Amino acid sequence: MHWLNTLYSTALLLSIAQHMQQSSAQLVQIPSIKSFSRSVSNFVVDTSIQIVVDVDFAHNFTGGFPTLVGFAQTFREDLISVTGFSNISEVQTGKVSADATTSTVFLTLGPSSSSNLTLFNGKSTGEGYEFEVAQKLYTIRGVEAIGAWWGTRTFLQQVVLSIVNGSKPAMIPTGSGEDNPGWEIRGFMLDAGRHWFEIPFLADLCVYASFFKINEFHIHASDFFYDPSFLYGEDWRELYTGFRFQPSSDSPIFNLVPELNESWTQTQFSTLQTTCSNHGVTLIPEIDTPAHSLVITKWKPELMISGTPDLLNLSYPETIPTLKSIWDEILPWFTSSEISIGADEYSASLADDYITFVNEMDEYISGSSGKSIRIWGTSEPSTTESISTNVTIQHWWFPGGSIPVQLMDQGYSIINSDQVFLYLDGKFSDGGQFPWTLNITKMWSGAPDGEGWAPNIFSADDPTNNTSIENPLLRGSIMALWNDWGNNATTPLEVYYQLAQSLAVFAEKTWSGSGVRASALTQDEFQEVYPVLNAAAPGQNLNRATGLEDGSVAFSYDRISQFPLETSFESVGPPYTLSFSVKPPPTTNTSSTPLFLGLDSVLFLDSLSFKDPSTNLRYPLGVDLPPDVFTSLEIHATLNHTYALLNGSSSALYWTSNLDIWGEYMQTVNMSFAAPSYIIGLDGFEGELVNVSLRLGE
Repeated sequence: MHWLNTLYSTALLLSIAQHMQQSSAQLVQIPSIKSFSRSVSNFVVDTSIQIVVDVDFAHNFTGGFPTLVGFAQTFREDLISVTGFSNISEVQTGKVSADATTSTVFLTLGPSSSSNLTLFNGKSTGEGYEFEVAQKLYTIRGVEAIGAWWGTRTFLQQVVLSIVNGSKPAMIPTGSGEDNPGWEIRGFMLDAGRHWFEIPFLADLCVYASFFKINEFHIHASDFFYDPSFLYGEDWRELYTGFRFQPSSDSPIFNLVPELNESWTQTQFSTLQTTCSNHGVTLIPEIDTPAHSLVITKWKPELMISGTPDLLNLSYPETIPTLKSIWDEILPWFTSSEISIGADEYSASLADDYITFVNEMDEYISGSSGKSIRIWGTSEPSTTESISTNVTIQHWWFPGGSIPVQLMDQGYSIINSDQVFLYLDGKFSDGGQFPWTLNITKMWSGAPDGEGWAPNIFSADDPTNNTSIENPLLRGSIMALWNDWGNNATTPLEVYYQLAQSLAVFAEKTWSGSGVRASALTQDEFQEVYPVLNAAAPGQNLNRATGLEDGSVAFSYDRISQFPLETSFESVGPPYTLSFSVKPPPTTNTSSTPLFLGLDSVLFLDSLSFKDPSTNLRYPLGVDLPPDVFTSLEIHATLNHTYALLNGSSSALYWTSNLDIWGEYMQTVNMSFAAPSYIIGLDGFEGELVNVSLRLGE
């Protein structure tokens, strides 16, 4: 239960506890629960707690998700994480009686007793669940196994908030409730085409998002870095491109992958897919064509439109067969029933070719795999052709993109990803167009009537461009984080910092809507409970928390006499202060040896450079320390920056990166690094290191 000490002050915990006492008639959590009727006692979560899966449904499953007992096993691991009870018994299958004498969580399936567990548009959903809480028996009854899984997220959050409220052991009020999402799709998209991400980080994002009942992870897996001075000149091949699915070495498309060390093998991707599905999250892969296709035209230049190498020539005889061959290779990797072919920002003058392409790919992918396709919303002014209504359109922009209300009137299914509400850009937004994290005020009051955003809200200004929650063709919503500026704009953890609260806000609004349920969270309620739930989210440690209280010293050494020295902390997230005095050797032959190494960062003496191990990019401070002389340093980090103070100076020196913004100007941005806390002084370091300490907090 290390999360309780992490990052959060006593004053904040007391504030949350006071709020929870004032709201005791309602189970406050993220996302909010549809309804709960409280009775007079409590279910106690102590070390004797057991998890039992109904033997009649233990092996029931839906789609690519685990069985009910499989979900229960992950639930047990999470319960150990949030309670600190290492001795919770293994999951059992069987039946339970109403007069149980040991605290028991019973997972079962069955139809809703109230028949109200439907989406807002009245369609059925397997994601609903009911829960009945007695003194010794907490029953979660899912419509399907995935519904029971979401019920376990409710249970875990209530345990966490009870602990924060001072209960030892945790206690959950008895009573009964029911819950279900308002929309089918509640997802997030990450641009992995312009920024490389390793599988463990992506898996941790899935696990974190699942705690808030997010159910889709859309991976934008191919793209390029846009700089028109290169793109439309002779050096277009020099632009960075990414294609993240690495086929086998004997595949005819093997040479499509520009950087093998920045791609996922099928085995690696399967590991990610399994982790996500084990947590109720479906991966939606995207290969973006026929625009955004520079990675393909680098491989086969003959497929491009002359002068615009990012656009495929759809009239060229080999273009569509080549795209089909790419999908033939990787479609078997995916367990999802849908994939995205991108299909945005193509030339409007080639509307008929574009529409023919989308429809042909829809028929081909459906026929070869049984999967349906999605495309980004676009406005192609054809008067003779139309996209099949089998294709789901992901709206993102007015007016050059789609106008979703008109499309739904024409019979198209729509996903809301409108950029005004739901777009983020890694680290920096040109002209301040997008916020650093989703604008919480806009999410609670940004609709035209002053009410909050929800998936039925596409426009902040024009109510005629919005629809009702009952619209049967509105499937839900996906928020997006783009990485327009490439690998050097952010570390993976900086991307998480932008997503962390955004995902929780988005989860509340896509599960409960705005102005629909009386139990929906207010902005104040959300801001009260979010910090604790963020800290306690099980199954991952993206905060790189240590379990120590703010202000604690993680380690301290007066003098390190032998290198390397291994500590107990692989990586420590900000805020922190890393202090040390170092005497470099008389010669500079060890300046390239890491001084501090961690899971997420490496610090070198050479120019006092930080390195991001995931991309191997270095960020020099531009300071060369004098040899054979001690220099004292303090390295301070927050979520937004990292700076150094040398020899007691008050002049901060910041680690930065320079971003190319659309080829128009360069932008300097600050970098935030987790502390490289795992190994001090690798083999080969010949200097001296004294007064080394790592303190948590600013």
